[in-house]
Amino acid sequence: MSISRILEKPCLDRGDLMQLLAVRGEAMQQLWKKALAVKLEKLDNHIHLRGLIELSNQCRKACLYCGVRGPNRKVARYRLTEEEVLACAQTAWQLGYGSVAIQAGERNDEPFTDSITRLIEKIKAIGNGALGITLSLGEQSEAVYRRWFEAGAHRYLLRIESSTEELYYKIHPHDGLHDFHRRLDCIDALMATGYQTGTGVMIGLPFQTLEHLADDLLFFRKKDVAMVGMGPYIPHPDTPLYAHAAQIPTAGERMNLTLNMIAILRLMMPEINMVAATANQTIDPMGREKAILAGANVIMPNLTPNRYREEYLIYPDKACVNDRPEECFSCLETRMKGIGHEILYNAWGDSVAFTKKQTKNNP
Repeated sequence: MSISRILEKPCLDRGDLMQLLAVRGEAMQQLWKKALAVKLEKLDNHIHLRGLIELSNQCRKACLYCGVRGPNRKVARYRLTEEEVLACAQTAWQLGYGSVAIQAGERNDEPFTDSITRLIEKIKAIGNGALGITLSLGEQSEAVYRRWFEAGAHRYLLRIESSTEELYYKIHPHDGLHDFHRRLDCIDALMATGYQTGTGVMIGLPFQTLEHLADDLLFFRKKDVAMVGMGPYIPHPDTPLYAHAAQIPTAGERMNLTLNMIAILRLMMPEINMVAATANQTIDPMGREKAILAGANVIMPNLTPNRYREEYLIYPDKACVNDRPEECFSCLETRMKGIGHEILYNAWGDSVAFTKKQTKNNP
């Protein structure tokens, strides 16, 4: 079937997804153009911001791709103080970002989970509840998820990394600490709690096929998630998966695959939020803009104090590590205007898909 006919179908099947993922050249441009048109129709040209706070690189996990994995002894571990986190949140509010995203390596001990509850409550007090709060703090119990939700967090990102169990265990240790089915259960628990739940995958992994990526797209649709964050895999030399780096596609090919994934998902789920990940900009100076033009609508400028950023390198050569928040602010404004998009300041930027579903379920 021609690409034009596939792009007109109301519901894409696995075969369609495989064909669209493989397109290059003029057909690829056609896909991206269609996705952008759908985004502009459903969500306008608005970009939502999440001020990123990288709370800590302390992690109990040993994911095979991650530079801050617990066994990596080359990393100097840190944890922001409460005052530092609140200063970041205050900056987000003053710059009009509307929301913050708190990200950290995974810990589930009580002192950590209690400290997060306190942080959420104090961030909610800034500007009289002006800031939306997204968390990305890994696998927790349903009780902890609920406690954080009740404290004021309302979005949570837990990336599945691969929805195929076999591939999942090629990029994670196969042990009790890294359990594919528990991760699925956590995503379900987040949705049941009431979070706008997000997930996502890496693209261009060793051992990954187009079939895996097509199944990831179907997984997002089946779960009916509110947001997705996905970006190109960037090998980190201090990780076990780096031994397979020679097997992965070129940086340009990983970029094209990522943009195809974003564009296809925008066609499949027109009203969800999708992040233009920093990893895009790391492998292509215009990667963030390209992701926006392929269908993404969320950017996460980094607010972490600069002295900590070099220690939160999930992958190497991360973009914008040395930028100050004020520099990032003016840079983003200029770059988004340059591609015909408008940053929506002082707005939570909730998922339209989620909001409509809530309204339908609670008329």
